[in-house]
Amino acid sequence: MLEISGVGVVTAFVAGLISFLSPCVLPLVPGYLSYISDQSLSDVEKRIFSSERLAILGLSFCFVLGFSTVFVLLGAGMNLLGGMLLRYKNEANIAAGMIVIVFGLFAAGIIRWRWLQREFRFYGQLKGGRAASAGLLGVAFGFGWTPCIGPILGSILTVAATTPSAGTSLLLIYSFGLGVPFLVAALFTDWFLHHMGKARRIGPLLHKAAGVLLVIMGVAMMTGYLSTFSFWLLDTFPALGTIG
Repeated sequence: MLEISGVGVVTAFVAGLISFLSPCVLPLVPGYLSYISDQSLSDVEKRIFSSERLAILGLSFCFVLGFSTVFVLLGAGMNLLGGMLLRYKNEANIAAGMIVIVFGLFAAGIIRWRWLQREFRFYGQLKGGRAASAGLLGVAFGFGWTPCIGPILGSILTVAATTPSAGTSLLLIYSFGLGVPFLVAALFTDWFLHHMGKARRIGPLLHKAAGVLLVIMGVAMMTGYLSTFSFWLLDTFPALGTIG
């Protein structure tokens, strides 16, 4: 994941998918869809194969664009920070590895620090059904890190700080992984609601598994074996090398 190779692309994209399935995000998706469209959820379900459904999809895209802008700007900021840390690359990798390990332990449920469980939400009086409102809600979502996506997003930002040439791209791919399911939910709302129960059951398990992988990645960063691990993945799964 030190470079935007197939491994980095897949890792960032899957991290976005897991963030979407997290217990802090998935249950809120119906509410977001209802607010963005300014319609009840039952009305949204009825708009199958209609111009109204395409309009809801467009509003959902504005929402995704809102939080993607926030994440990409954060990635760009990490790019600048990473450029300043180049002369201290070894020390930065050790510090970043420790941070990623902490995030991984939190995501796996091994540690429970209150300050990592805080979240910030925007409670404004924005009228739904408008592109600007959907975009602003997306920006608010991007800034209001939840305890579930915070460790994963924070880990990617930490890695971005140690790889200044890839930081913005990593956050863009992460946003894509988080945003695509939102668009799918907007386009196929009835199907999404029907299967949401199953997704809610596997979401916490995936989140814990991601925490374990973050711990492994943090140790690899501290010991300098992250690149070796990436090369091993490419040798084991050659298809990854053709992605990105």
